[in-house]
Amino acid sequence: MDDRKDRFEAVYKQTYEHILGYAVRRCESPEDAADVVAETFAIAWRRFDALPAGGEARLWLYGVARNVLANHRRGLARHRHAELDHDVADLYAHSPESSVELSAIARAFHELPESDRELISLLAWEGLDPGEIAKVLGCSRNAVRIRVHRARKRLSKALAGAGVSMSRLVMESA
Repeated sequence: MDDRKDRFEAVYKQTYEHILGYAVRRCESPEDAADVVAETFAIAWRRFDALPAGGEARLWLYGVARNVLANHRRGLARHRHAELDHDVADLYAHSPESSVELSAIARAFHELPESDRELISLLAWEGLDPGEIAKVLGCSRNAVRIRVHRARKRLSKALAGAGVSMSRLVMESA
């Protein structure tokens, strides 16, 4: 039991900030994010034998957090997305020159299907590469590459419709 507890505590300490950041960027309130993180680690403790060793644990926990968040969202009376704030500016090589552009970017992002927003968020906010995203989503690396390509095309189209140039967008190549 002590080895199990020690290993869990080590994984918790190594991954807590990552999972908290993931939840905060996707929840409407800090309280909701705290609930998602708590449930994620409760599940990790209950399913300890399924928890991978090493760096794979973080990716596994992202997948658990993703499912917890999906359950959390389904439980809300109405489904609203948190407004993008200045985090979206991190997607740009240069800061947007006006709040009008930032607002247009947020609207374009929120017009995307949930699956596209999740892919772009895992890539841009979490800094995961396609192989890591594949593990989080439970699909192949090639499927992630195809989905990211399509999501980028849809984002580009939405941004163009909002009058924002995609050439300014900085997303690492998948």
